[in-house]
Amino acid sequence: MKDNNPECSIEEHENILKMPKDQHSDGEIKDILSKYKKVAVVGMSREEGKESHDIPKYLISKGYDVTPVNPNADLILNKKSYSSVSDVPGRVDIVDIFRPSDKVLPVVQAAISKSPKVIWMQEGISNDEAKKLAESKGITVIFNRCMMKEHVRLFGN
Repeated sequence: MKDNNPECSIEEHENILKMPKDQHSDGEIKDILSKYKKVAVVGMSREEGKESHDIPKYLISKGYDVTPVNPNADLILNKKSYSSVSDVPGRVDIVDIFRPSDKVLPVVQAAISKSPKVIWMQEGISNDEAKKLAESKGITVIFNRCMMKEHVRLFGN
């Protein structure tokens, strides 16, 4: 989350800080970010300045193969957008989710058909039912963490 994000109130920011994060170590997060490069971004936005646009754009700049998943867009950052993660052709390593916590379960249910290695719920997003479902399928679950912030923190800018 950006500190100057006008869409985030002080109350929302405080709630994010209070929300627990997954228990993965820095080494585990670094390993995930090093090993897995094919990322389907659910809820990716066409609008510059929105985190769901700027974070995937950053990931692309760092060599990640990002595929937008947004049923309301045909193209985002010159990449074909898909209606569902299950529609993304080929392999998906990480499903990066920019959806409200209460909308995550159907995303994870659809993602399971792609057998991703990781479900990554962005900062401020957590869903216990989705987490349990993914983990029961052997999928690593990261929640309440920003992929870009973790990349910058662990690898530098």
